[in-house]
Amino acid sequence: MGTTGRHAGAGSTGLVVIDMINTYEHEDAELLLPSVRETLPVLVDLLTRAREHDVPVIYVNDNFGEWRSHHGEILETALAGPHAELVEPIRPDGSSLFVVKARHSIFYETPLAYLLTQLGVGHLVLCGQVTEQCVLYSALDAHIRHIDVTVPTDAVAHIHEPLARAALEMMRRNMGARTVEAKEIDFGSGARA
Repeated sequence: MGTTGRHAGAGSTGLVVIDMINTYEHEDAELLLPSVRETLPVLVDLLTRAREHDVPVIYVNDNFGEWRSHHGEILETALAGPHAELVEPIRPDGSSLFVVKARHSIFYETPLAYLLTQLGVGHLVLCGQVTEQCVLYSALDAHIRHIDVTVPTDAVAHIHEPLARAALEMMRRNMGARTVEAKEIDFGSGARA
């Protein structure tokens, strides 16, 4: 089945998982890993609930500068890496969508905005990593595109906690993002989770 008309309603919700398909073989990984481990069970629950309610799940993931890679290769590399236990529980399923990005924002030079239009999604739940980088810039780019954003504060991982707190405050104050705990998100309640 194609993506057009797959999910009902303009303004419906989509769950975006940012940069979680990862080998964690990069600068700052050791600072990031404790937060990822803490966030992982919350992400697993969020993914399960979204899938139960047929909410589109879109993984938007860095290509790590590998311009020939596609989503399958990115996943295989992460699962073969030293931290596969952080990837396996949240791996994409057969209904998941996947967008490859090269920079911080999920929108920058990607087809995501077009995909969201095709799906009728006007509200995004952003989860993943890193709160003070990719999540922040993605929330800003969603805001300037008039897309509503919810950020579950316990489903985003950070490198520097003070910067993450400031980033969440900026998303709330400057971008109108809703910041809540993941358990407060009700995917079965209609257009805005």
